[in-house]
Amino acid sequence: MNNMYLAERTVHTQAQPIKFRCSDVQVWYGEKHALKDVSVDLQDKTVTAFIGPSGCGKSTFLRCLNRMNDTIPVARVTGQMLLDGDDIYDRRVDPVQLRARVGMVFQKPNPFPKSIYDNVAYGPKIHGLARNKAELDGVVEQALRGAALWDEVKDRLHESGTGLSGGQQQRLCIARAVATAPEVLLMDEPCSALDPIATAQVEELIDELREQFSVVIVTHSMQQAARVSQKTAFFHLGHLVEYGSTDDIFTRPQDPRTESYISGRIG
Repeated sequence: MNNMYLAERTVHTQAQPIKFRCSDVQVWYGEKHALKDVSVDLQDKTVTAFIGPSGCGKSTFLRCLNRMNDTIPVARVTGQMLLDGDDIYDRRVDPVQLRARVGMVFQKPNPFPKSIYDNVAYGPKIHGLARNKAELDGVVEQALRGAALWDEVKDRLHESGTGLSGGQQQRLCIARAVATAPEVLLMDEPCSALDPIATAQVEELIDELREQFSVVIVTHSMQQAARVSQKTAFFHLGHLVEYGSTDDIFTRPQDPRTESYISGRIG
């Protein structure tokens, strides 16, 4: 029934160790109960896709993973979220340091109004990841290579990052995120503002990034989820309805709500 989604699937890999263990996560925005009783284990070196209708809680949950909801005054998060066994909501955890370990790429490319070089160098500088200019140069080059952007920008590193094309800007934002050597990379609709060619480039990049990181992507596109992810979580009305291998979610869903969404009857 849903094999059309799996035509361009990446090869499924063996199970990886657990990177994030989340238990009974609840989120309120003021009186609105946005996320309800979410428990899920996210694997390392794996792309996990969060899918579901608009307003279902998938981006809210993504923002819990690096405490971005802390920036919203009316947000309240309860439950437990363990990164390599450590509670990221422990009061002793510095959110700034956490976000160096759990990087994020947003829906619209948002390069700083700085040079390409300074966009990438910003994080390593503030986190003290390079002892001198030569080391910083190496970090910047490695991050741009990791984002498949080095060959396109190596001769104009001191030009503004905002002068790049949309797809290049998004890959620059990915380079900026990976420059702090994170362990997890969160991506909130990273291709929604891009054309099909740029989208294909970013999707190919995501598949390469999972060799180094645990990648979690929120997407409205079921085809994209099928192409890039090994695990898929389906959210609906604030609940995590179903979580499993992407192949199973798209071809053998266990919950009728998942089947209805995949087949286009809800959403």
